[in-house]
Amino acid sequence: MRIVGGALRGRRLAGPTDDGGAARLRPTSDRMREAIFNIIAHGDYPDLDGARVLDLFAGTGAMGIEALSRGAREAVFVDNGREARALLSRNIDALGLSDRTRIVPGDATRYRGAGAAFDIVFCDAPYDRGLTHSALDSLIAGAMLAPDAALIVEIGADEPFASPPGLDSVTERRYGAGKIHLLRVAEQPSRDT
Repeated sequence: MRIVGGALRGRRLAGPTDDGGAARLRPTSDRMREAIFNIIAHGDYPDLDGARVLDLFAGTGAMGIEALSRGAREAVFVDNGREARALLSRNIDALGLSDRTRIVPGDATRYRGAGAAFDIVFCDAPYDRGLTHSALDSLIAGAMLAPDAALIVEIGADEPFASPPGLDSVTERRYGAGKIHLLRVAEQPSRDT
């Protein structure tokens, strides 16, 4: 696994053993990461430069670290797995990113962050466990999203998905065993007085 773009392009990331390790980690492939970041860079999405990023179910941290490499100012990583957090810490330390990151041990479906709202959110829950909607609902309930925030949700290719209230689906793409959904915060209707 390598960083595919930005200032850290080509640097290696520590990952799980071939079988995903004891925690069964499933890092987003280099190919899928590159496709996601190309969509963000060339679409009507928040600029990565200076963005505040949230990486839910972070695993190795590949998505958030890729965002930092491409100019994000800060990334918050949430994962409840000990093995995942160890790999994530190792990657952050090896790349000298500790001053721009925060690792939160805990349940990504109940995360209630502090600080400024997030511009870009990556959500890559374990496939077919029904955790994605809970995590997105928590973000919306906690008012943790910037008004023009983009959310990149990765799910299994055959897993059903419908945008929760408060989020609009922009596009969906399939990559091998996975599928990504790009979502945006729904526009609030103007109130005529």
